[in-house]
Amino acid sequence: MITAGLRLIFILLLGLMSLQPFGTASAEGVAAEAPDRETVAALVGLSGPLTLQRIDEGIPGWTVLKDGRIVAHLGSTWEIAGSVGYSGRPIDVLLAISPDARVIGARLLRHNEPVLTLGISDADITAYVEGFVGLDLANETTGAIDAALPDIISRATVSTGVLRDSILRTARILAVGRGVISGGAVDRTTFEVTDWAGLLAMGALAETRVTMTEAAEALAGAKVAVTPSDQPFLHLWTGVIDTPTVGANLLGNLEFGRAMGGIGPRDSALLIASSGLFSPRGTDWKKTGVFERITVVQGDRRWQPDADAFRSIKKLVLADAPEMKEISVFALPPAIDPARPVTIEVQVTRPKDGGGEVGFTVALPYALPDAFRAATAEPEALWRQIWEDKRPQTVLVGLMLVVLAVILFAQEAITRRPRLWRGLRLGFLGVSFFVLGLGLNGQLSVVQVIAFLHSLLGGFRWETFLIEPVIFLLWSFTALGLLFWGRGVYCGWLCPFGALQELMNAAARRFGIRQIAVPQSLHERLWAIKYTLFVAIVALSFYSMHDALVMAEVEPFKTAISMRFMRAWPFLLFVAAILFMGLFIERFYCRYLCPLGAGLAIPAKLKIFDWLHRRPQCGRECRLCETQCTVGAIDAIGRINPNECVLCLRCQVTMNDATQCPVLKRRARTQTESATP
Repeated sequence: MITAGLRLIFILLLGLMSLQPFGTASAEGVAAEAPDRETVAALVGLSGPLTLQRIDEGIPGWTVLKDGRIVAHLGSTWEIAGSVGYSGRPIDVLLAISPDARVIGARLLRHNEPVLTLGISDADITAYVEGFVGLDLANETTGAIDAALPDIISRATVSTGVLRDSILRTARILAVGRGVISGGAVDRTTFEVTDWAGLLAMGALAETRVTMTEAAEALAGAKVAVTPSDQPFLHLWTGVIDTPTVGANLLGNLEFGRAMGGIGPRDSALLIASSGLFSPRGTDWKKTGVFERITVVQGDRRWQPDADAFRSIKKLVLADAPEMKEISVFALPPAIDPARPVTIEVQVTRPKDGGGEVGFTVALPYALPDAFRAATAEPEALWRQIWEDKRPQTVLVGLMLVVLAVILFAQEAITRRPRLWRGLRLGFLGVSFFVLGLGLNGQLSVVQVIAFLHSLLGGFRWETFLIEPVIFLLWSFTALGLLFWGRGVYCGWLCPFGALQELMNAAARRFGIRQIAVPQSLHERLWAIKYTLFVAIVALSFYSMHDALVMAEVEPFKTAISMRFMRAWPFLLFVAAILFMGLFIERFYCRYLCPLGAGLAIPAKLKIFDWLHRRPQCGRECRLCETQCTVGAIDAIGRINPNECVLCLRCQVTMNDATQCPVLKRRARTQTESATP
């Protein structure tokens, strides 16, 4: 019954994920509404008559004039940088740049960030955004720029980090596009209307052609021979399309925006187009995830694109462009420098008559034209800076995860030594609460789950989730742990609030506080609460993110861990009630109320290993493990429910303890009797 219910919940969630989330802006829905006069005057700090001119070509935005003289350039972070927050929804900040390359105004127009919506006032957000006013974009010194930036708001590292990154990127793109400062290694701002012939004349695309006759000679001996002719066996074009003159003319503004919005700030977009009999893409990539026929070569470095770096384009918008059979855009990784020459290699193979293969390689050299080069390189991605700054914290969390992996893989040896198991268990829980929780704020939340779901639907970007290293490492390990061990790898070992509950309950037992045994029938019915809460929070988020976050306050994590009990008294009273109940019912909150645990239990159904052992006698001749399981995860016939198990290993200790397990006792007694003459 419970399993069927979980499957139904999973199907409902998949259905929800297939829908467009309420209020999520798509690329087609970008509305560049002109700001009103009051907003413009406040941003530029000027009074009197101002003229606002809209610019759509190249870098979109507005120019502000006073008495015929340019006094500022305006731009939207959503329209220019496609700034998508942690929630997967747009963050829109209107920026004003002066002709001398200074940020003279910044106003937050909209956001749906989970961490910003609750716990931090609008005044804090406004002050943070306005803290960018005065930034000198012409100063390329990293230290000077960092010193001029406002401090990231504590407890909102990810969201304010995204704000910081989008503001800096938009300000720089806008300043370069208006000629206020010079650009980077690749010109990503210049736009000039041209046609296919014009692009070829500029050197924007490299081209090569292999005829059917040439292919027939190179593939001599193939099982299926190539018929010689002057028709193209492979006609290949390639080029970096970051520059709007190339990308926007080839793909159109909308498709070009989509292609560039899907790559990282340090990546570049490479177009590979072809016509003729042979397909550079092939079909094997749909199974392997790698385009094995295509290799990008730069010096000693060879890179084969994968499915994650691929975007298919239906057709080019230029009227005089030749008919293409395949048009692909690949996101080049930072390891490939688009400003340096590259060679695109396409491997052609066919089976031979007597076995084996015959083939040849089509090599197409490409070099970025000087007209598309800019003076300076792009600034380092924000997440890279944060990972560098938080290296000690990431190393510490990494060590914790390694230790936990060793404990779980070595559970057989550990559970045969009860004192060692208990010491490791309580010690690790103590580290999880005091170091991971209170020290590093490493508490996962259902808020992050709904943010992830919305980001998948509204514009997923890895760099957004990489901004908080500790949370990223925990989620990565938890995701892998779901396949190996189930939800218990996080809930039972790494959750700081779960650790607090178990430690307090252990102390309560030591002081002789009597535990309440919840009847199994009631216990199983109470499970429905947390699954209902999880589905309700996720479903509500598609209607109103704010309301969903209000409901997510059922989690005590923010009060107890993130804010270290520094909140209003109603929140403190709620946490106190949960912890008080936990003195009598171990992990009371985890058992019945935790929506995060419910959310983790659903994908945990995909667990591919079964590390917890059972004997045929379990639940039939012996129910000791069932009575000792402190979270009620073992049913009356001895089965362990992976949706409720926190992987504490207590049942494995009992099974391996010859002084507790009745089966081992009986075996020992039988051996003694048989050995007695």
